[in-house]
Amino acid sequence: MKINQEGLKDRAQWEAKGYRLPEFDRAAVLAETRKNPFWIHFGAGNLFRAFHANVVQRLLNEGVLDKGLIVAEGFDYEIVEKMNRPHDDYNLLVTLKADGSVEKTVVGSVMESLALDSDNEAEFGRLKEIFAADSLQMATFTITEKGYQLVDGKGTQLPAVTADFAAGPEKPASYIGKVAALLYVRYQSGKKPIAMVSTDNCSHNGDKLYAAIHAFAQAWVKAGKADPGFVDYVDDKTKVSFPWSMIDKITPRPDASVEEILMNDGVEELEPIITSKNTYVAPFVNAEETEYLVIEDAFPNGRPKLEKGGLIFTDRETVDKVEKMKVCTCLNPLHTALAVYGCLLGYTKISDEMKDPELVELVKTIGYKEGLPVVVNPGILDPKEFIDTVLNVRVPNPFMPDTPQRIATDTSQKLPIRFGETIKAYLAAPDKNVDDLKLIPLVYAGWIRYLMAVDDEGKAFELSSDPLLDTVCPYAKKLALAPGQDVEAAVGPLLKMKEIFGVDLYEAGLADRVCTYLAELAAGEGAVRETLKKYVREGL
Repeated sequence: MKINQEGLKDRAQWEAKGYRLPEFDRAAVLAETRKNPFWIHFGAGNLFRAFHANVVQRLLNEGVLDKGLIVAEGFDYEIVEKMNRPHDDYNLLVTLKADGSVEKTVVGSVMESLALDSDNEAEFGRLKEIFAADSLQMATFTITEKGYQLVDGKGTQLPAVTADFAAGPEKPASYIGKVAALLYVRYQSGKKPIAMVSTDNCSHNGDKLYAAIHAFAQAWVKAGKADPGFVDYVDDKTKVSFPWSMIDKITPRPDASVEEILMNDGVEELEPIITSKNTYVAPFVNAEETEYLVIEDAFPNGRPKLEKGGLIFTDRETVDKVEKMKVCTCLNPLHTALAVYGCLLGYTKISDEMKDPELVELVKTIGYKEGLPVVVNPGILDPKEFIDTVLNVRVPNPFMPDTPQRIATDTSQKLPIRFGETIKAYLAAPDKNVDDLKLIPLVYAGWIRYLMAVDDEGKAFELSSDPLLDTVCPYAKKLALAPGQDVEAAVGPLLKMKEIFGVDLYEAGLADRVCTYLAELAAGEGAVRETLKKYVREGL
């Protein structure tokens, strides 16, 4: 049983093992997609494979769509070369349900995979053809929040961006430069309309994509490398839209336990690869069942009826409310709290943390007591029900192989939104008192304690990747696992950094509390556990 066109010819063999297979004429869909592409996605990672591609497969099966997806990978071309193409663009989706059952789906909705490589004339030429097509309605993205940044963590423009600004759209090297060059092709082909839809898990994601594309358009026009009308085209919402969206689906990296299930079924060639860029990718992806994708309904070239696949289309204001509900209160802050303290307490599975009474009470208090009072109900999803599902179904799912170490990645980029926005809401509300925030500051203190890279038993561990480690770690290195130290002298300047915490913690009146907590967390071995017991005890 091989995951490719030839291996899937014996449908009965797969179906006997419980696999759901594509139910459409793939050859006909492939021909129609190549002729009239309607949707290209940038970022061939697990979230795309588990969510976007599966939605399209369901709609193809139901006859709602007659065309499939095209995916372009711009960060790690080896994903296309070593995973997509050897498997004829099929992949396996294993949905891990909280009741212990699994749903196995062979996803075949991706019709074409391409490297976003301007040095490869064939690949980039095909991408230009796609962007010139009248039929193209949308380009979506899962390239992570860092993918839209044109500067490094210190605010210095990236060298590739600087070079691309000067050289123009002919052969850009940076990710967004290449995307902007393709959009310029669409402009040159008749100013054709398109929706550029970020589906990355970050606040106001459409604005981030717009800002990056707009910067390239301005730079190229200023340098005389692009037609002056290109900026107007990018700015014209009737031509190019940059909708906001909120996406939510947990897709951990492919797990050995899931691979074993598939091997026992007789599926072959499942070995994951680690690319030269250290991307871990396998022919299968494991994911939770719960999924949300809420999108601002702004599509200048029209769109298919994707709501029939479970996507929710609404106005920008509602997307903003849903995004804030999830990112600032109902999921992401709880994940980050579990990530920080999970690493300190030696956990390697998020689900195991939900058996820890102190950690459970920590996230319940942050979600229900501290966050929920300042959440605006978006109307299409209920905030309390959302938290209920997160804490009772999603995070405790023992079959989801998610780790605190994965979630701790890029925490410096997450803190200002996941906690800082709640603090700002308290400061702005006349009926709220920021002094009522007891455990959000405990997460801030826990993160600084985490930066010491020593767990609660005094054992060293490796910090997850983060673009600002070089900036923040020197403050933590001034600390030791010892009682009675002057914590404020060590980390005081760090607590003033709005870009890290979302607010100046001194101005917000929370710096003293964070220092008190941090001193207790760093008092010695076992101090993290004792501090948690002390400050979450009220709810137990």
